[in-house]
Amino acid sequence: MTFTIRQHAEDFIAKREAPAFIANDGKQTPMRGHPVFIAQHATATCCRECIRKWHKMQPGRELSQVQQDYLVDIIMTWIQKELERQKKKL
Repeated sequence: MTFTIRQHAEDFIAKREAPAFIANDGKQTPMRGHPVFIAQHATATCCRECIRKWHKMQPGRELSQVQQDYLVDIIMTWIQKELERQKKKL
């Protein structure tokens, strides 16, 4: 399951955050519907403005593969911690 979610995170970051210019920046990540979307909002990886503010990656330039991997790692770490937190509640 985690592998599939990571693939989705990689795809979402590559298509929705990595381009130098995003026509609907600030609105490209839904608030619900997929664990990655929720994680993106929780980790400030949901739009280029949040990525600039919290992760210091400047807009107007395509994100490198290293930057994309960093963002995906942050998302996956948050999801893993959230899963662990939910297990403790059971």
